[in-house]
Amino acid sequence: MGPRGGRVRQKKDAPLRSDAQRNRERILEVALTELTRSADAPLSVIAKKACVGQGTFYRHFPSREALVLEIYRHEMQQVADTAELLLESREPDRALREWMDRFARFAMAKAGLADAIRQATSAPGQPAKPGHAPVTEAAELLLRAAEQAGTIRPGVTADDLFLTIGGLWTIDPHTDWQPRATRLLDLVMDALRVGAPGH
Repeated sequence: MGPRGGRVRQKKDAPLRSDAQRNRERILEVALTELTRSADAPLSVIAKKACVGQGTFYRHFPSREALVLEIYRHEMQQVADTAELLLESREPDRALREWMDRFARFAMAKAGLADAIRQATSAPGQPAKPGHAPVTEAAELLLRAAEQAGTIRPGVTADDLFLTIGGLWTIDPHTDWQPRATRLLDLVMDALRVGAPGH
């Protein structure tokens, strides 16, 4: 009876875990939109728009600071994870260019959340912003793959790339930012291709 009981328990728990995950992701999605609109958006409004109860909300995010930093960390991890997925299904230079679009979305989210992030990290004893290591590693992975394929100039580092696309931070996230970001990133990609062995 023990093993079968264990299997039954496992089956019953699995949907709960996936429901919890869905709730968490929905909260993060709604919170990103609401906090970009206003750094002081009430948590009760975020919970209501995410269709979760207050108890569920606070179980996931016990404070405003925890929520803001998790949105930031979550968005950054999504950007990092996208690199390998793109390399599995695209030529390396195409993967790099598409990844830049995903990075631009992160940049706009970060800019939109700037006030909320400042509030969450400025008080004494508050945690620091998460580090950028996952995104830097993702950029290096894509750059090295494109370099090995001979489709970008050799020797470009992640630091070079981020300095070059730094213009993203000057775009207002509350405007129609995508056409401007696309134009900038197309120019950067053209520059990366100059001097490539296969160019």
